[in-house]
Amino acid sequence: MPQSNVIILTDPESDFSLHQNRVTVLPIQGEYSRDKLMLQRIRSYITFLDIRLEKLSQEQGRITHFIFSDSDIAVIDDLGQIFEKYQDFHVALTFRNNKDQPLNSGFIAVRGTRDGILRARTFLQKVLEVYSSKYMTASRMLGDQLALFWVIKSDASFDAKRFSKAQAFIKEIGGASVLFLPCATYNWTPPEGAGQFHGMPLDVKVVHFKGSRKRLMLEAWNYFSSSADISDMLCLILKSGRTKYDF
Repeated sequence: MPQSNVIILTDPESDFSLHQNRVTVLPIQGEYSRDKLMLQRIRSYITFLDIRLEKLSQEQGRITHFIFSDSDIAVIDDLGQIFEKYQDFHVALTFRNNKDQPLNSGFIAVRGTRDGILRARTFLQKVLEVYSSKYMTASRMLGDQLALFWVIKSDASFDAKRFSKAQAFIKEIGGASVLFLPCATYNWTPPEGAGQFHGMPLDVKVVHFKGSRKRLMLEAWNYFSSSADISDMLCLILKSGRTKYDF
């Protein structure tokens, strides 16, 4: 996605010496202690959306869509087609067939219209409130995902069985039109544990280097950049083996 801009949301104390085109750093005040890091991330997303709302009126109708991602994610295909193919959603999440943790917060897309930003902000504010009231004692890396799922399943008409099939779908949740995208394509990580690999999706657009796979990020990206062969890059990632922490 060579025409996209990268914005790094971070704390004011961190020193980023970056000299890359289309990359900017946006420091946001907050609580960045280890036990509140994921909570702060949601707050930072909300703050960022507030900033975008203020700028939207100055850009005279120019629409810019946004994707919030973990820093251990690599985008290997054009994600702009999400906003073209599914034109009625406000916020997009990724899901997998996991009974207790079906949603992964490493990828959240927001439509850049005024209505899209407002509804996404309201949705994330609800997630923040649920996190603060119900999941502060959860593992430091899981609270936001548990809060996300609570907000989704609290809708009486939502059928969690839809997570069992890797097919995109849209559902109205709390006033926001939420697009659910399969992790197999938009937030892919090889299954953990020997013998659990049952095939590799060749239509993957986002690779998530969870757990010990982070050590493969630079090697995999350099390999992909030089060869542009996605299947070979994914095979390289599979060498990571078992990891204890795979959120």
